[in-house]
Amino acid sequence: MESIPWLILGLPLLTAAVIHLGLKKNQSLSALVSTCSAAVTLALTLVIVSKGSDLTGSFNWASIAGFNIEIGYEFSQMARGMMLVVTGVGFLVHLFSLAYMKEDSALARYFCGLSLFMFSMTGIVLATNFIMMFMFWELVGLSSYLLIGHWYQKDSAADAAKKAFLTNRIGDFGFMIGILMLWGITGSFTFSELATGLAGHPDHSVFFLGIAILCIFAGAMGKSAQAPLHVWLPDAMEGPTPVSALIHAATMVAAGVYMMARLFLALTPEGADLATLIPAFTGTTIAWIGAITSLLAALMATQQDDIKKILAYSTLSQLGYMVMAVGLLDPEAGMFHLFTHAWFKALLFLGSGAVIFACHHEQDIWKMGGLRKTMPITFGAFAIGTIALCGVPGTAGFFSKEHILESAAHSGQWVLFGIAALVACLTTFYMFRLFFVAFLGDARSENADHAKEVGLLMSAPLILLAIMAILSGWEFMGGKIAPLYKPFEFHPDAPAFIASVSAVVIGFLIAWKLYGSTKEDPLENKGVFKHFRNKFYIDEFYAKLVGYGQDTVAAFVHFFDELIINGLIVGGFSRAAGGFGRIFGRLQSGNLQGYAVLFGLGVLLVIYLTVFVS
Repeated sequence: MESIPWLILGLPLLTAAVIHLGLKKNQSLSALVSTCSAAVTLALTLVIVSKGSDLTGSFNWASIAGFNIEIGYEFSQMARGMMLVVTGVGFLVHLFSLAYMKEDSALARYFCGLSLFMFSMTGIVLATNFIMMFMFWELVGLSSYLLIGHWYQKDSAADAAKKAFLTNRIGDFGFMIGILMLWGITGSFTFSELATGLAGHPDHSVFFLGIAILCIFAGAMGKSAQAPLHVWLPDAMEGPTPVSALIHAATMVAAGVYMMARLFLALTPEGADLATLIPAFTGTTIAWIGAITSLLAALMATQQDDIKKILAYSTLSQLGYMVMAVGLLDPEAGMFHLFTHAWFKALLFLGSGAVIFACHHEQDIWKMGGLRKTMPITFGAFAIGTIALCGVPGTAGFFSKEHILESAAHSGQWVLFGIAALVACLTTFYMFRLFFVAFLGDARSENADHAKEVGLLMSAPLILLAIMAILSGWEFMGGKIAPLYKPFEFHPDAPAFIASVSAVVIGFLIAWKLYGSTKEDPLENKGVFKHFRNKFYIDEFYAKLVGYGQDTVAAFVHFFDELIINGLIVGGFSRAAGGFGRIFGRLQSGNLQGYAVLFGLGVLLVIYLTVFVS
């Protein structure tokens, strides 16, 4: 059993290397090898999950002046749940991609990127210390850059890849500072030693611990796309749709939430209260950033027309939910929502991919319609994903969303509770807007009219994910599988339950009233909805900020370079050297009489200095 985690970690890397070094010219074989690798890692993960026991192992990777850096794995309960998500969704994305990407001219490069991505995420999940996690954290950034920019021939895809990479660098800089600060406080990078190190330094500053956690959270803000570093995630839709499912559902964006949950639990000794260790301002800041992100993204999603961008802003909103739960010092609730959300969001993204594929790569929902009749399997699967995301009672999303609402209620943060309830209502509204427009009514374009149901390679993952969208929140999925599962108890009179059910009903009724049978958006560019459609002009603000800031710095550098460097320093020395050169050049004229005169003057000067001066 101790060797299985090493296989899970190393197999995707080996696969990526084999494809890149030996199979690049064999597209079909590359796809098959990568998919088989994903299947094997899923099978090995299921073996470990079935045992239900914790596993650890490590080896010394580097030693510097007595300081050891280890590479290892830690298969805890939370890691088991996260690995099931990564390998399960990852395998289904591979399977879906076999059909979706079969005509792509760079299929080998695509599957090589998928395998590298799987290796990077596995390393984050299993890491035993912050140094190892940071290395794989950056590898995730690299592999996501390669996958988002897979169709780099399109300027929009290349720009989206660069935007994702650069935005994450901002968060990762804070992450690195936070890791170093935490090491200064606890004396360790290893997760299992953080609580002991914290207890061994009772004189540590609570304020600096809070700042260190917030700096680490900056890394989560980048990877999990929290405001104001959220702008890269919707643009990442320029990558292939299976990549969107992989990034949004189970891996990259979930890494920030997983990392924060693991940090909070690592800082807490067994039986200790997290609230007594984490400074209040730290949790409050994290919770409010999550709540604001959740609300802003939900409002933006209500007026998007691109099917993938609606789901992208939905991901932003749900990530805000998870981050808010972590900030409320209930990381278990955040991780539980991460676990359930992965399945139904992967279902929705792959479902949107099936729709886009069937509609000849049309992504505008207002050019779809009538797909209920022509794509019954996709219609049914997408319907299940929609109700799960909305949190309809009985679905996985209902259970995990209830935990977050209960956390807000029990903490006494009623403003945050209100924001969470409002976001739940908005989620139902924009998801049923998408569902009604895309699947019901009559076809609005020729592409939609000629759409046909996708084949087995694309429909089978949808069916499996639809099953998980229902079952992943139920109690029998707890224990060995669900990360830190907390049994749910129904309290019909509890504020969380009332708010949750009311939000679903209200959101559905408004969506049905406005979009049940309309042929155009009745809210388009009307009043405040124009700002929702234009994403509150945040991207435009950043473009101007970067533009003006860059132009100002560039003008100063140009002035300094031209006047000071070139004009006075480099230019001055250059002109002086040129002047002396010209003077000595005139002396070296080649005229014998001139040389004789200079020689005579030199002799007279020597005599004068020797006789009269001395």
